[in-house]
Amino acid sequence: MTEFSEGQDDPFTPHLAALAVLDDRGVVVGWNRRAQELLGHPDTAVIGRPASEVLVDPRDLTAAKEAAASCRRAGGWFGVLKARHRDGRLVEMGVRAHALSRDARIREWFLVGALAVDVLEWQRDLAVLDGLYRRCPIGLVVHGPDLRLLRVNRAIERFTGVPAADFRGLPTGQMLLPDDARKAVDRVRRVMETGRPLVYSEQFARLEQDPARERVALVSSFRMEDPSGRVLGVAEMIEDITERHRAQSRLALLDQAGSRIGTTLDVAETARELAEVMVPHLADHASVDLLQPVTRGEEPAQALGGAVVRVGARSVGAQQAGPPHPAGEPVEFGPDTPQARCLADGRPVLEPVLPPDWFSMEGRQGAHAPDLSAHSLIVVPVAARGLVLGVMSLWRSRRPDPFEADDLTLAQELASRAAVAIDNARRFTQQQQTAFTLQSSLLPRAVPDQSAVEVAMRYLPASAAPGLGGDWFDVIPLSGARVALVVGDVVGRGLHAAATMGRLRTAVHTLASLDLEPDEVLSRLDDLVDLLAAEQEAAGERPVGEQVVGATCLYAVYDPVSGRCSVARAGHPPPVVTAPDGQVALLDLPAGPPLGLGGLPFEAREVELAEGSLLCLYTNGLIGERHIDADLGLSRLYAALTRPATALERTCQAVVDSLVSARPTDDVALLIARTRVLPPAGVASWNLPLEPASAARARELTSAKLSEWGLEHLAFTTELIASELVTNAYRYASGPATLRLIRERSLVCEVSDTSHTSPHLRRARTTDEGGRGLFLVAQMTERWGTRYTREGKTVWTEQSLAGTLA
Repeated sequence: MTEFSEGQDDPFTPHLAALAVLDDRGVVVGWNRRAQELLGHPDTAVIGRPASEVLVDPRDLTAAKEAAASCRRAGGWFGVLKARHRDGRLVEMGVRAHALSRDARIREWFLVGALAVDVLEWQRDLAVLDGLYRRCPIGLVVHGPDLRLLRVNRAIERFTGVPAADFRGLPTGQMLLPDDARKAVDRVRRVMETGRPLVYSEQFARLEQDPARERVALVSSFRMEDPSGRVLGVAEMIEDITERHRAQSRLALLDQAGSRIGTTLDVAETARELAEVMVPHLADHASVDLLQPVTRGEEPAQALGGAVVRVGARSVGAQQAGPPHPAGEPVEFGPDTPQARCLADGRPVLEPVLPPDWFSMEGRQGAHAPDLSAHSLIVVPVAARGLVLGVMSLWRSRRPDPFEADDLTLAQELASRAAVAIDNARRFTQQQQTAFTLQSSLLPRAVPDQSAVEVAMRYLPASAAPGLGGDWFDVIPLSGARVALVVGDVVGRGLHAAATMGRLRTAVHTLASLDLEPDEVLSRLDDLVDLLAAEQEAAGERPVGEQVVGATCLYAVYDPVSGRCSVARAGHPPPVVTAPDGQVALLDLPAGPPLGLGGLPFEAREVELAEGSLLCLYTNGLIGERHIDADLGLSRLYAALTRPATALERTCQAVVDSLVSARPTDDVALLIARTRVLPPAGVASWNLPLEPASAARARELTSAKLSEWGLEHLAFTTELIASELVTNAYRYASGPATLRLIRERSLVCEVSDTSHTSPHLRRARTTDEGGRGLFLVAQMTERWGTRYTREGKTVWTEQSLAGTLA
């Protein structure tokens, strides 16, 4: 039997049905070929005989008589009867009967019959068609070959609110908005021309009569043809999935927000990410305004309200007006605005439809509106952990449909998620600022006065790494016009690293005051790092990134009198030296173990540096950036240092510009020193034998040199100082002594001998004949001290030259 999908014919059509004519007495007077095929009786065996005798089984006679009586009463009848086949079997037939009148006297009955199974199949097909057009919840639209509507069902009527009869004859897409209508026409034409069906295609179906309401339909289309292949049109099944589409869009937006919001620990960036997620998926314009303390990393006051800063803003379309306040500028909300109310009580505000005079009301003149065409508004608090951090405003002006309660719920959920990320970023910012404050207080703020080197330095904190690093640098004046140059890097990040850096820097200053050799300074720092690590382990402070596990350091001492520099390093990158002729080289130094390994030796190396040489010290963040190969980093560093005569600040900036990215991933400490050499005329040195007459000789030499330098007013005190120091050497040391005078920013007097015994100040009793020499020296000088070398020691003093013409 033919399937309905291929087109089921009416079984009662004349060319398919069995036809019979009975007179008023029930005698067969007409019989067609189809009746003979179905029941086996030829017309000669039937015509002229009563139908009840030939065609009705005696057992069915009562049913046949009832049908006949009903037919006479109603003038027609339809039902199922059993007819007797010629071979004796019974055949169920669907029968239609109606009266025929030739004239007033002659009356006949016309019977149309078909197999009952075919009739029932056909009736089911009719019921399906009737259901499709009258009861089916899925819309049905039939388009003719001329792209005009032939018929729609009741579901389309409910979907559009337009009576089904009004659609007949309209052009395809007539009732839709132009954009949606154009897509509908293209879709139908494509299916009609290609014959390829379209299955489950999502389409917007916004009506011209109700443009503010967004509708989404799921469309399946197929071409209709007759048995000969002639195109009859296109049928479309249309399902209203507006609510499902909105739910899916909201879920997709939530999923997208999870991956796009909170990608950094930056308050402003997180607020911008929130605004970007909202547009255009939920709103045409979005702005995120945070309380001023939040943007600074501070906790907002418990009392809601206060100064607000626009941190994030986004609008759709290149031609659409954006929020009037760019991100980063303060915003003032009038007392009666939804934003002010939301900040005041921490509750969301939904204004589905803004009245035409909404913007003309006092306090609402555009200070917070994206443009005056906005017709719907949502304001939700950005709140986390019980604190209102700000507000998010969403506007619709381009999309015609207003905000709904579900949109408000979605906006609250997204703002709540973003608020947690913003609060985390705020806390991180607060910690960073605390760490920066701590570190900036620990780093040198100015280069101390000294004559040995000209210095330029930079400290660049990492912008992307979590926590603060422990990089530091230092310039420490030493006795004898020398200077110590220090660069170091504590392993780890955060407050612990910064605090440890401060402790190490303090220790370096203390060790530098002892005038120890560079390798000895590193050895003692190594002991200190071991001690700090042991203290933290004993206290149970073992979080990753905070426990001190080591540090690197480079310590150099430059002497402008001799032009020699002694350098040692503990796991730190070696310095780069640029000669006055522009030749650049990496200083060949023993690597030395990082600080904190304990028990391993350090080795210093002494090099001679010509006047005007550049000594570049740095931490590994300068050439260790992830996007820069180490060899490439060194090449760039060499290139930036090839002009030693260039102003040092310009050279330092050139190094930064060449090697440091806009957002460095590691802290960078950079120190560049240009060497100076004291002129020989400013230094005098004499070797003195250790004998009683040497003190007098020291006074004579000192007096003569100070007269030559024009420092006669310092002659008396300097003679006394030199005499006392030489006398102490005579008493407590062996071998020759060296007296040296240096004139630079101060007058330096040094006496060196081969003894390692340190002189001490002591309080002499009134009956003592001696013991007052060092006391007098300390009273007459600004500073004095002792430094040790491998050959012995040097006792030195400094006197101010303030007000003295050189």
